[in-house]
Amino acid sequence: MIRPAALLLLVSLIALPARLAAADDDSGALAPTEITCDHFEGVSSDTEMTTKLTGNVVVTGTNLRITCDRLEVVSYRSGPKQDLLTHRNRFKSLVAVGHVRIIQGDREATCGRAVVLPGENRITLTDNPMVVDRKYDVTYYGDSLELLRGERRVHGEHVRFVAPPLKDLGFDKDQTLTQPAPSK
Repeated sequence: MIRPAALLLLVSLIALPARLAAADDDSGALAPTEITCDHFEGVSSDTEMTTKLTGNVVVTGTNLRITCDRLEVVSYRSGPKQDLLTHRNRFKSLVAVGHVRIIQGDREATCGRAVVLPGENRITLTDNPMVVDRKYDVTYYGDSLELLRGERRVHGEHVRFVAPPLKDLGFDKDQTLTQPAPSK
C-alpha cells in the first residue's frame, strides 16, 4: 500500500514536466494560484471552502499579484464531500483587507479593501483606492473603483484622475488676429 505522502510525491513528480513546459509557454497558459501567509484557517462545507489568511499575505497567479494584511478566499468545491481540499477548487471570491496592493499587467492598485470576483471578471476597490495605469500614464483616485478584466476599463464613484498634460490650446498672443469678413 502506498502511503499518502509517497502518493503525493509521486503525483507531483509525474506532473512536474507538464508544469515546467507550461512555465516556458508564451501562449497565455494559466499559472497555478499560490498563496503564502503567516496564519491559515480553512473550513469546508459540502459546496464551498472558506479560507482565512492573515499576516504577510501574498497571492500570485495568472497575470495577478495581491499583497495584504488579511485575505478571505471562498472557493467552490468539487470531489468527495469528506475531502477537506480538492484538486479542482474554483475561486468564487477573494476579499483582501489592509494595505492591499494589486499588480495586474501594467496596472497597479492600492487600497484598504479589495473584492476580487473571478467569475464576474471584476475587482472592486474601496477605502482610499488608487489605480495607476502605466500603459496610458493615468492615475485614478475615488471613493470606490472597479477594474474590469480584459476590457482595460476602470470606473467608480467620486473619481479624480490625473493624465498626461495637454498641449496649450489657447491663442498665440504674438500672432495678429484677423477679423472674419462681415456676413451679408
